[in-house]
Amino acid sequence: MTRRRARDLLRATRGVALIEFALTMPLVLGVGAWGTEMAWLAITHLRVSQVALNLADTASRVGLLGASNITQLREADIADVLTSARLQGAALDLTNRGRITISSLEQQTAGSQYLHWQRCLGMRSGTGYDSNYDRSNGTMDRGDGVGTSPSSAGVAMPNGMGDTAATRVSAPVGSGVMYIEVSYDYKPVFSTYWVPGGASATRIRYTASYVVRDRRDFSQIYNPSPAATQYFCDLYTAS
Repeated sequence: MTRRRARDLLRATRGVALIEFALTMPLVLGVGAWGTEMAWLAITHLRVSQVALNLADTASRVGLLGASNITQLREADIADVLTSARLQGAALDLTNRGRITISSLEQQTAGSQYLHWQRCLGMRSGTGYDSNYDRSNGTMDRGDGVGTSPSSAGVAMPNGMGDTAATRVSAPVGSGVMYIEVSYDYKPVFSTYWVPGGASATRIRYTASYVVRDRRDFSQIYNPSPAATQYFCDLYTAS
């Protein structure tokens, strides 16, 4: 009787598939979760880079064309392009989880390149979020680009702007470049533990730049009545 039961047990196959599934399910789920996280991280990188690129392109075009065929850039124009970036990044909660900086790199006199003004949007602050330029002395926090006094004339930027020597950009003589910095804290599908590199890999940063497309008045940013919101870089707001 015992031998027959042993033979029956060896020949039994019911439940084998269930056992195999139970053994392989953790591996399948783990690989699937990792693949999903990596795909979402790649999509997020693409979206943040597109926000930076589109913002640089739009900021290089906006302004009010005057009678003399020269475009005046207004605070309302800057508010509009920052709003467009906020809306484009709404699915990522970009302005709550990140920081956007617009910088105007100009060269109005040959050999004299400078950062004239900056405007910012976003709640994140500190290293990795605030602009890489002129944060130490606060010159770009309040008042830059307002009026034509020496105090609003900006700071020298003889080497141009860029995270590395290979990616630095310079403004053409008599014109300017809209330089964009976008930093964002990645929001995972499952957990940042699935992301190789840990916390350092989940802080996404992109830059973009476009030469100003029209004959812009670079003397200042105008703000005619009714005055528009001024997005100075010492302010931290999501909208």
